[in-house]
Amino acid sequence: MRAFRALTVAAAACAALGLSAPFAAANNPNGGNGPSNVTVNPYSVHQGASMQVSAAGCGHGGTVWSHGNFPQTNLSAGSIGFATVRIFNHASPGHHTLSVKCHDNSLVATHRFTILAGNGAQGGLGGSFGPSTAETAIGAGLVGAAALGAGVHVVRRRRPAAARS
Repeated sequence: MRAFRALTVAAAACAALGLSAPFAAANNPNGGNGPSNVTVNPYSVHQGASMQVSAAGCGHGGTVWSHGNFPQTNLSAGSIGFATVRIFNHASPGHHTLSVKCHDNSLVATHRFTILAGNGAQGGLGGSFGPSTAETAIGAGLVGAAALGAGVHVVRRRRPAAARS
């Protein structure tokens, strides 16, 4: 009885799997190739800033574009392709759509993103610039004032014992 029950469950599982395969193939006429799982990072990006785009399914690479927002850019080959795009300085703020197309497929996938007005912070320069002449002069003046104050303090503490009373 147990063997019959196990055999029935196994047959039902095989039938379900066998019947679902034609439906899965019918959803993608090109046999499963083509861009999918398109992501952008960050989703909201300032004019003139860079954005990372990734997509699965483009094993031979592809292209990414968004008319009027950034130039057509190549997507790297691999199971997940990547592209870094730079938003035009004159791109109009608001919600926009980018498109991804694989080199070996005619399917096009789209994804939305937002362009924010103005330029973002130009970070990443910390420590690469030295102090200006004015900053150096101010720093030297502060060090000199601290040394003078310390000297006055030491001289006042060294008065003779007879003068303290």
